[in-house]
Amino acid sequence: MAQRYRVKYVSAQRLEVTRALDAVPDSVALMVVKPYKDGVDKEVSPVLGMSRVAMSAGKPESLLGNWVADVLVEGSTCAGGPKADFGLANVGSLRSRMPEGIVRRGDILQISPFENNLVVLEMKGKDVLELMRNIAAVKGEAVSREMRMEMDAEGNVLQVRIGGKAIDKKRTYLIATLDYLAEGNDRLYALKKHKRRHETGMSVREIMMESVVKNRVIDSRIEGRIVMKK
Repeated sequence: MAQRYRVKYVSAQRLEVTRALDAVPDSVALMVVKPYKDGVDKEVSPVLGMSRVAMSAGKPESLLGNWVADVLVEGSTCAGGPKADFGLANVGSLRSRMPEGIVRRGDILQISPFENNLVVLEMKGKDVLELMRNIAAVKGEAVSREMRMEMDAEGNVLQVRIGGKAIDKKRTYLIATLDYLAEGNDRLYALKKHKRRHETGMSVREIMMESVVKNRVIDSRIEGRIVMKK
């Protein structure tokens, strides 16, 4: 026979979680957490290099977005293929900031916490032009130094150049980007029109870490890669 219960009363209290709780830590809880904390610290603590400036992500152009997009182009040859014509990352994938000074492994893991891999896409120029319109429609994304684009506040492309030249509709371009974006996600629909897709087998954060280690000191500047005209 099923048991029947009746609620006699309910009580509640508000417990505000602040730094004040750190003053008297629970010793048992610390013992339980310690092995896991030690493991995490071991992963995030190694120093990779230095950054001359603090970098944050934003639109239409940002220090962190510029650095990441350049790193994608740098890593595009890691599988033995040719260098990409330009790099593209979505600002939404960059979830933290690069500190000024020492850069640790944990900093890169916070910037790029997702399991995104670097891919190189082959796209016809006419589809690249459509991609530029996608980028303008979302008010900009992270693009590499090879690109210069002007757009208006309504999201219209006014002018765009890759490698100093206007886009040739018949030419095939190589784009270093995230596998997530290759599926047309984050409103970059034109990327789905790629003709071929080359897998590098490297995660974006691995590429970023290797770049910091190789260059030792990293830097970034606002260069007018994407400019919004009034």
